[in-house]
Amino acid sequence: MPVVSAVNLERIPLHGLFVHRVTLSSALDAIDAFSTLGRPHHVVTLDASMCVMAQTDRELKTIVSNADLVTPDSAGVLWACRRKGEALEGRVSGVELVERLCAQSADRGYRLFFLGAAPGVAEVAAERMRAKYPGCSVVGTRDGFFEERDIDAVIEEVCGARPHILCVAMGIPKQEKFISKHKDSLGVPVLIGVGGTFDVLSGAVSRAPSWVQRLNLEWLHRLMKNPRKIAKVLTLPKFVWQTLRDKS
Repeated sequence: MPVVSAVNLERIPLHGLFVHRVTLSSALDAIDAFSTLGRPHHVVTLDASMCVMAQTDRELKTIVSNADLVTPDSAGVLWACRRKGEALEGRVSGVELVERLCAQSADRGYRLFFLGAAPGVAEVAAERMRAKYPGCSVVGTRDGFFEERDIDAVIEEVCGARPHILCVAMGIPKQEKFISKHKDSLGVPVLIGVGGTFDVLSGAVSRAPSWVQRLNLEWLHRLMKNPRKIAKVLTLPKFVWQTLRDKS
């Protein structure tokens, strides 16, 4: 059976997976609880593209199904839940989680490690978070451009920094599979797949204006900024079709 969150959160079935009924506040409370426990806890930020990928990627589907916390990280997921009569309050994205964890770092004693993105991006993201939130403790950074033969060195580097929270930005599904495969060796209480979060926090990529987010058009903003994301955007029609057929 999948491990249930340390707090009593409702699980909403979706496309053979599930998403927790959480707000940003309750997700942060769950992560705070996880950070005090010994074993590693995997946090997944679920978007429409991950739902589509999981239909044909058995490994990814198993990973998401066994995650300790699954947050709704796209307008598509919110729509699909609402169509099932399970309206959620709003998105809980990787960007929001990581920035709030940085903001809480000093008061709650969190030590964070940023792993992933292109060379230099995680470092800049960490510098900006330390400047914006005095006392923020990002205790290590490393880009995501390493070979399989370097895995042991990466694990050693993370372990040596002794973080409470490891944020992994390698894209879906690579980041989820990396966390699942190595979480026991890493020994970090909380591991979160955060996609393009470091690009946003570093300033390399801007978030959509608030009015665009309210219209649920952030995907279009991202596509206009980076046309290479077309493959991810093309999963949206598949997600709509899956939602219309979903009987879970």
